[in-house]
Amino acid sequence: MLFGFTLAVIAGFLFTAVRNWTQRDTPRGAVLAAIVGLWLAARILVLTPFGMASAIANAAFPLAVAAGIAVPLLASGNRRNYFFIALLIACSAATLAFHLAGLGIVSWDEGAILQAGLDVVLFIVTVMAGRVVPMFTNNGVPGAGARREPWVERAALGSVLALLLLDAIGAARILVGMACAVAAAANAARWILWKPWKTLRAPLVWSLHAAYAWIPIHLAMRIAALDGLIAPQWAAHALTVGTIGGMTLAMMTRTALGHSGRPLAAGRAEIACYVLVNAAALVRVFGGILLPSLYVDTIVAAACLWSFAFAIYAVAYWPILTRPRIDGQPG
Repeated sequence: MLFGFTLAVIAGFLFTAVRNWTQRDTPRGAVLAAIVGLWLAARILVLTPFGMASAIANAAFPLAVAAGIAVPLLASGNRRNYFFIALLIACSAATLAFHLAGLGIVSWDEGAILQAGLDVVLFIVTVMAGRVVPMFTNNGVPGAGARREPWVERAALGSVLALLLLDAIGAARILVGMACAVAAAANAARWILWKPWKTLRAPLVWSLHAAYAWIPIHLAMRIAALDGLIAPQWAAHALTVGTIGGMTLAMMTRTALGHSGRPLAAGRAEIACYVLVNAAALVRVFGGILLPSLYVDTIVAAACLWSFAFAIYAVAYWPILTRPRIDGQPG
């Protein structure tokens, strides 16, 4: 979920976004095919006894993506986005550390490594969402009035970055809890400033807001987990199933429509995807807490809802993604 699925989503987003930011090519053709092949090789190798080969392939993928965006970013002098290169290198380090711990080569805590990796993804999502959600809200809902307050932005991003650093060094629980509290409050305030209640008639927009809402939920649940009130896994599921799953579908549908020359309008397929993925998050996060006797059943139900959401996307968007743009433009 983290080092396979999520990193592939991040790679797709960055290759598209960096091309727009710099007006320069990101990997394409044979180079892009090689990067995809590396990702596929890593997925296959984790199923084999070749643990070190799996570790190398998995760690190499985010490095390849970092190189792919570094070339256009450096060539264009786009310093504002250099930090994405560092974050991808951090993802590579976390991936390698996780594999080495699993192989018994190092004695690091695998759970702590995963948490640091999740924090990196959380930071990437908070940065990306801060750039696109208010803009998409105001463009898609006339008069919405979504806005960004500089001090809220600094608090939301700074607290998440602080949380990442604290988790990475294994800081005291009270410090981690304080960072989670500030991050939860700041990101909730940020979300409210984006006026999510005004987007209910615009599925392409409310889907983004719904995905982002899982971030303060994730952070609040981390505090509860630190206090021993719930298991840490529930907080992780809020981020992975809720935010990552929801944001992935929201961005993939919007991007596919826009980059294929189609109107930015959601139909029944898109709405079904958004509803199902958020239902999967609700069941996965709260099902086990509220219905502990049906724990396995809630896992199966959440998995089915998640799978149906992505299956609908695959069926509905296969013809869109495999045909030329309808406006004749490149892409």
